[in-house]
Amino acid sequence: MKYRKLGQTGLDVSVLSFGASSLGSVFRETSERESIKTVHAALDAGINYIDVSPYYGLTKAEKVLGNAIKELQRDRFILSSKAGRYGENQFDFSAKRIFTSVDESLQRLNTDYLDILFLHDIEFVPSPIIVEEAVPAMQKLKEQGKIRFTGISGLPLQLFELVLPQIEVDAILSYCHYALNDTSLLELLPLLEQRKVGLVNASPLSMGLLSTRDTAAWHPADAELKAICRKAAEHCASRGYDIAQLAVQFSTADDRIPTTLVSTANPDNIVKNARWTEQPIDEELLSEVADILAPVHNRTWPSGRAEYNSRPQAEVKAGDV
Repeated sequence: MKYRKLGQTGLDVSVLSFGASSLGSVFRETSERESIKTVHAALDAGINYIDVSPYYGLTKAEKVLGNAIKELQRDRFILSSKAGRYGENQFDFSAKRIFTSVDESLQRLNTDYLDILFLHDIEFVPSPIIVEEAVPAMQKLKEQGKIRFTGISGLPLQLFELVLPQIEVDAILSYCHYALNDTSLLELLPLLEQRKVGLVNASPLSMGLLSTRDTAAWHPADAELKAICRKAAEHCASRGYDIAQLAVQFSTADDRIPTTLVSTANPDNIVKNARWTEQPIDEELLSEVADILAPVHNRTWPSGRAEYNSRPQAEVKAGDV
C-alpha cells in the first residue's frame, strides 16, 4: 500500500481508504460481525484511513465502526466523521448542534477525538451559516482537542470554489468527480494548493454507475449517463475484467489525489480492492473505456441549492480520461 500526504495536515494517508457507509446497511442489509471483520481486514491490508458519518444508516455505521475499533490501538488508523447532515432532508449546521453531534459521534465511535471533522453536504444550506457559524464551531472543537483537523464536503465543485476563499479549513471531501467517467476534480487542484487544503476523493465507481448491474433507483444521473457507464462496464466484462478494478486503479494512480474512499461490508472485497492498487493498470483497456465514456465525460448532476450548481460543464474530449 502506498501513502501520500494529506495537504498540510502532516497525515500520511493510504492511497485507498475505507468509507464506512456500508456498515450502516446503506446499500444492502449487513451483519455487524461481517462488518467488523471488514474493518479489521482493511487495516491489515494497509489501509489506515476510515471515514464515517452519523448520517450513514442513521448512526448505525458509527456504532458498528465503534465496536470494530474499540479494542484497537488508536494510532493504527486515521478517523474522520461528519456533522450537519442527519437524514435525507435533515440538516443542522448550527454551532450548538455541531458541538453535540461531535460528542455523540465520539461516544458511538469509542474514541476521544476525531482526526478530521467534515461538515457534511454543505450545498443544502446557505453559505453564510457555514462561513459564520459552522466553521468557527469546528475551530473551537479543534482548540478543545476533540478534533485535530477541519473540513467540508459536498458534491458540486462550485461549492468549494465559492466557500473555500472565505474560510480556513484543512481538507475537503469530494465525491464522483475523480473517476473513469469524470475527472473534473483536477480543475479544483490549483485552488486547493493555493489554500493549502488537503483532498479526499470518494466514490471511484460513481455511486454504482460503473457497474454491469442496474443503478439504484435513487441515483440522480440521467439516462444517457447511466447507459454509457454501463456500456463501459459491460465492455470490461467482455474482456474478462471487472471495471471496479480499473476504476480503483485509475483513481488511486495520480499522485495529486492523496486518497480515494471505497465502501464495502465484505472483508474479501476490501482486501481485493487493496491488492488492485499494487497491480499494473491495463492501459489498452483504459483507453478503450475512455473512448466509450467520452460522450458523457465530466457530466454530473445538480445537488443542493442553485448557487452551488452554476459551474459550466467542461468541454468533452475523448483523451481526457
